[in-house]
Amino acid sequence: MGTKSAQTAVDPQLACPVGPVVDIVFSRWTTPILWTLHVHGRQRFVELQRRIDAITPKVLTQRLRQLERDGLVVRTYHPEVPPRVEYEISELGLSLAPLFAHLAEWADGNLDKVDRARQAYDADPAH
Repeated sequence: MGTKSAQTAVDPQLACPVGPVVDIVFSRWTTPILWTLHVHGRQRFVELQRRIDAITPKVLTQRLRQLERDGLVVRTYHPEVPPRVEYEISELGLSLAPLFAHLAEWADGNLDKVDRARQAYDADPAH
């Protein structure tokens, strides 16, 4: 029986404890959905879809279900005629606001640097 090196024996979640958070919060459509619900408050499905116009209804439905399951979004069903469903960001989802604020601040101060680095990389014949 061989022995594992210390490097390969490390649990990935211990090596990078924010990995699960990144998986939950930063999937392709999660951030725009949470951002929209935070900025615009409680909304119906159609309102969300209009505000995030590139998302398909199928994907929006899937992401909303996952966000509800993760506790980041609250779905409220109103049994009226016709039935009405509204979505809003939960307290848990709202607790991400400082993280999003820091990311927005970082983006404002650094995305131009990223763009310049990409241009320099692309212009280098060695790449």
